[in-house]
Amino acid sequence: KYMEEAVVALAFALLIFPMSSPVSALSSRYYDQTCPDLESTVTSAVKKAMINDKTVPAALLRMHFHDCFIRGCDGSVLLESKGKNKAEKVGPPNISLHAFYVIENAKKAVEELCPGVVSCADILALAARDAVALSGGPTWHVPKGRKDGRISKASETKQLPAPTFNISQLQQSFSQRGLSLTDLVALSGGHTLGFSHCSSFQNRIHNFNSTLDVDPTLNPSFATSLRSVCPMHNKVRNAGATMDSSTTLFDNVYYKLLMQGKSLFSSDEALLSNPKTKALVSNFASSQEEFERAFVKSMIKMSSIPGSGQEIRLDCK
Repeated sequence: KYMEEAVVALAFALLIFPMSSPVSALSSRYYDQTCPDLESTVTSAVKKAMINDKTVPAALLRMHFHDCFIRGCDGSVLLESKGKNKAEKVGPPNISLHAFYVIENAKKAVEELCPGVVSCADILALAARDAVALSGGPTWHVPKGRKDGRISKASETKQLPAPTFNISQLQQSFSQRGLSLTDLVALSGGHTLGFSHCSSFQNRIHNFNSTLDVDPTLNPSFATSLRSVCPMHNKVRNAGATMDSSTTLFDNVYYKLLMQGKSLFSSDEALLSNPKTKALVSNFASSQEEFERAFVKSMIKMSSIPGSGQEIRLDCK
């Protein structure tokens, strides 16, 4: 009878406290004993790269996002194509990803300190946090303990949310990964850093629909300036525009410009088409503090999306 009661009690306990998922297995103190100098080593690699290239923070933040949205946060975006397999990094949305060398350099330095201990996926998560902090944004304790995956398919990059998405497509894409509308608006604030090529917003400035050439939600003078940089038959390979006016600074200017009709993507403008997301945009535009608090919460949530990784890769390619 005692055994029966114990089994019932255990079953009840499991109902209330289910066995830990891969997400809860992550811990900000994961490497405290095995690689105590990990974080300062990664920070130093990011800092060094930023001295020579101001676009590194935006690149690392975007790389982490693109990693987590395909197969979870398992470092699969870092892998090179092998044989007939085309890897994620050559998929259409990822062709413009860059600064992979920063993760490789950080991994090399970490391997010298503590060989075979730290995953590439964890190094990428730390580098993304440093990218934000070193650009004047907030910092946070990154949960660690991710394992690296070996599967990387270019064909799966079509699952990434596109800059042309409307609010329902965005909501679906985020909710499939356990992320809410609040997470969607907060993480979109990552657009405060970086640059976009013409191809990602040309749908708004040329042949918008059968009757209008330009998206009417765009500020007219802003639309004119975009059309001069990105003409209909643009021949300039790297033509485009910065995501906001303070593109190397992590701030809330993105939301302020969004409310003035000066956002680049349809997916940015879409945040104003839903009462809840519009209210959040307004809130973040008026308070940098509110934005930073929400961004940190959502970044921790996104970077904890369970990956399919099984091992620690000795290099990140």
